[in-house]
Amino acid sequence: MSIRKTEAKSLKPGSYFIIDGEPCKVVSVEKSKPGKHGAAKVNIVAIGFFDGRKRNTIMPADRQVDVPVIDKRSGTIIADMGETYQVMDSETYETYEVPKPKDEEIASKCTLNAGVEVWELLGRRVITRVKSS
Repeated sequence: MSIRKTEAKSLKPGSYFIIDGEPCKVVSVEKSKPGKHGAAKVNIVAIGFFDGRKRNTIMPADRQVDVPVIDKRSGTIIADMGETYQVMDSETYETYEVPKPKDEEIASKCTLNAGVEVWELLGRRVITRVKSS
């Protein structure tokens, strides 16, 4: 589980950071100017990567936030295990199980021997796209 720190004001739409222990993709960032009685604030709207829930948070612009390091790997689906797929890593030949995608478009393309891209965030793996079938 690898995490790095960055300032909240440096987040941009499309980047990822952690809210309440859930990695989230930033949808929008609004920055307010520092006022007479306080520091600049950022209003961040983000969507949970695993649960799809919309989250909104407001914090000082210079606050340190946790950013997950995303490990992107290529693999091949080698077995359908019911609720999961068994995937073999294309570089290390390690095999591991990944939950079936919830996205219908991706799930419809997942077949045996299909090449897939697997992202690992906070120790959890997910199939993000199908490369070939």
